[in-house]
Amino acid sequence: MVSGDPKQGDHNYEIAMDSIVFSLQSAGGISVYWYELLKRLQGRPSVRVFACRNSNIFERRLPRIFACESRLPVPLVRYLPFLQKLSPRTVFHSSYYRWASQPGVATITTVHDFTYERFGSGIRRLVHSTQKKQAILRSAGVVCVSQNTKRDLLHFFPEVDESRVRVIYNGVGEEFFPLASGQKHSLRRRFPELANRPFVLFVGARNGYKNFDKAVAVVSRMEGVGLVAVGGEPMQENESARLSASCGWFSHVSGIGPEDLNLLYNSAFCLLYPSAYEGFGIPVLEAMKAGCPVVACNLSSIPEIAGEAALLTRSPDVDELLVAMKSLNNQEVRAKCVEQGIARAARFSWRACAEETSAFYDEVAAREFGESLA
Repeated sequence: MVSGDPKQGDHNYEIAMDSIVFSLQSAGGISVYWYELLKRLQGRPSVRVFACRNSNIFERRLPRIFACESRLPVPLVRYLPFLQKLSPRTVFHSSYYRWASQPGVATITTVHDFTYERFGSGIRRLVHSTQKKQAILRSAGVVCVSQNTKRDLLHFFPEVDESRVRVIYNGVGEEFFPLASGQKHSLRRRFPELANRPFVLFVGARNGYKNFDKAVAVVSRMEGVGLVAVGGEPMQENESARLSASCGWFSHVSGIGPEDLNLLYNSAFCLLYPSAYEGFGIPVLEAMKAGCPVVACNLSSIPEIAGEAALLTRSPDVDELLVAMKSLNNQEVRAKCVEQGIARAARFSWRACAEETSAFYDEVAAREFGESLA
């Protein structure tokens, strides 16, 4: 167990945790969430952790105590109810919209966002939303990562029993913190192509609602500053060349761990996060905790998470974003953003997230199995 994390209680129920998300992505916000929960909960004697074959960068950081759920292909398993037989009086928590169909087992579902429902279309949206709805309606308890996500849940699935829904905020990793000026010199060693080059940071997928094109447009109007994108889909060489021509210079970084990402936050002019929709927005907190100013949009969950510690624009309009970005050239504005961002990020922790999640397991078990909470 990690010191200060949820204690090992004497439960009369078991916990099964399905790590299917590690097989669906090599990195990403949901992987971070699941990794941080497992890091704190998997040491409890009542917890069994299941996984399929994967190459996830966060899964590799965990102790190898995973049980194999199935040797069927992951593209099939992900859409099936959980396949292993579980003991009665088990709380089952899936990392990505699966449920245990056997009697005597209570399913917990975490809902991160409603991007498919808001921006998706066609068969992909239908398949995703159908699976999500089945998991939610079959769940004894539903975790939402923000009040904004809870509002979306009750909007898209109004038949959900609100009394079974809990908002439990994500946290921010201990790997993110301000570096001393001397420590920043390691950027030259880890990312030599970025050394001594001012850059704006963009973290996450580059699809439509994330407004990566807006970030490109903003940076293209800033003299002497480049754009560094972290994560997202692999990038073709011609795409990188096109973006370099637009931005002055451009670099794409992928497959890095939190320590390297912290180095980038510490070295960036700011995090530019023009997303029109987020279920939570983990990069916003990571940047703040690292002492990196944040420019984002006053939309969806972002104001709920960032509070007044980020420079928030009314919309992802390029002119609005550019004004906010240029205001960071004022050292008083910049220092205030850094100070308030560090203070804001301190209000969120993975320890608190794990403790509240563990308490929710107890609550669901008490209701479903007649467990005593004493």
